[in-house]
Amino acid sequence: MGGAMLRGWIASGVEPGRFHVVKPSTSGLPLGVHHYRSAAEVGAQFDTVMLGIKPQKLRALAGQVSGLLLPGGTLISLLGGTRSASLQRLFTGAHVIRLMPNLAVEIGKSPLGLWSGMATPSDRSAINTWLSPLGRPVWLSAEDQMDALTALAGSGPAFIYRIIDAMAQAGARLGLDPEQSARLALTMTEGAAALAAASSVAADPQTPAQLAARVAAPGGMTQAGLDILDNNDMLLQLITATLSATAQRGAELAQLTNEDMA
Repeated sequence: MGGAMLRGWIASGVEPGRFHVVKPSTSGLPLGVHHYRSAAEVGAQFDTVMLGIKPQKLRALAGQVSGLLLPGGTLISLLGGTRSASLQRLFTGAHVIRLMPNLAVEIGKSPLGLWSGMATPSDRSAINTWLSPLGRPVWLSAEDQMDALTALAGSGPAFIYRIIDAMAQAGARLGLDPEQSARLALTMTEGAAALAAASSVAADPQTPAQLAARVAAPGGMTQAGLDILDNNDMLLQLITATLSATAQRGAELAQLTNEDMA
């Protein structure tokens, strides 16, 4: 995820030389960033450090990361299951901000879920400006919402990809050439998503439900398909169960991680 964020910033025009990356290997790193194989090689401190490691490595690496952060600096954590209280215990005095993006940061289209119990309005404004090339920042009102946000906005792209693939396979089962069906499903999804996004900010905004109603004429082909999806809220129940399972697993992993940090 960190590599995708770097590529997103650089694609937006940010100079690669502004970034200092600690990573054992150079794989996935854009050209021009400062690279160090360990924190000991850096020899400097920063007012902002972004943490993107596996949660199980946090305790072992916390001391090295702390050495990179100026006193009172900002620690931005990408660790989905690690609560701010656990981070605060390991990084005493740091201003902890939790961030959950998805891979669309690389093209500037990611929702960016944020939580901090310490950020002032000025801090939030600065963070929003810093993240704006990557997508749309959304500040949560409670940290407990982070698992639900991760399920919807972080894991959500995987579920959308499954739906695109299912549409393509269904088209092929109805007689289309499989490669042609895959292209049609992808182009259709791209156009539908772009129209939904544009419609949400139009002078006369329309919800996805309203857009679906525009496509479906009473008694027509589209309505016949919607009748299947809407029967007993079939689609809603399936998506709710999918997100619930995802959020529940996030809560379970968070509990394991935070118990280890205690």
